[in-house]
Amino acid sequence: MRRERVPALLRQVASGEVDAQAALGALGALELPSTESLGFATVDHHRALRQGYPEVIFAAGKTTPQVLAIAERIAERGEGVLITRLVPEMHAAVLERFPSIDINPLGRTAFLAPNVPAPVGRGTILVITAGTSDLPVAEEAAVTARSLGNTVERLTDVGVAGLHRLLSESRALEDAAVIIVVAGMDGALPSVVGGLVSVPVIAVPTSIGYGASFGGVAALLSMLNSCASGVTVVNIDNGFGAAFAASRITHA
Repeated sequence: MRRERVPALLRQVASGEVDAQAALGALGALELPSTESLGFATVDHHRALRQGYPEVIFAAGKTTPQVLAIAERIAERGEGVLITRLVPEMHAAVLERFPSIDINPLGRTAFLAPNVPAPVGRGTILVITAGTSDLPVAEEAAVTARSLGNTVERLTDVGVAGLHRLLSESRALEDAAVIIVVAGMDGALPSVVGGLVSVPVIAVPTSIGYGASFGGVAALLSMLNSCASGVTVVNIDNGFGAAFAASRITHA
């Protein structure tokens, strides 16, 4: 059971919407083991109560049967399933097991909605990409943010090589509660955005670029040295981490 469901359930009992016996049955799920060993993985069932969202499956390095086994155990609780870094070879098996799951091939994600939707975060999380090549990381961030119960908007291909593209979207910048900026190459875009807005800006360096980009290290260092105040930086290609941080801000 997710953390926010407990006080909501207690309020329903107090108002008479839910009888005590039904609430007791729902809370009984909390008495189940908080972890479950599958031999190759130990599923953390307590995470939804502890942090507000169940364990997320990182598919890279796992076999298809391993991903499915973990997903099945999480889905049994009705709390939703999010899989990141899903490879195309897994798509058919995942869809066969979970026909209603939403697979985003570009973002390499799969999201099965929970039985009870997550509380909606305050405001909009705006995901901005410097270039089209940054889209896989940006889509990972967008899907993750949406799965965590957020309204998500996107601005695509508005990097500093054509700064007018970003400046023409001033309304979207002004309306956002949190902005995630995804950029490779010189990694300059987060500094520009950070100098234009008053809301939190989370920068995601990507591994996109030529040889001297060093697989995203150049963009990472540029973002870490941003002259714009309040720009926070996550690891290279970590759209998931940026979205999780943004969601904690909107749900605080």
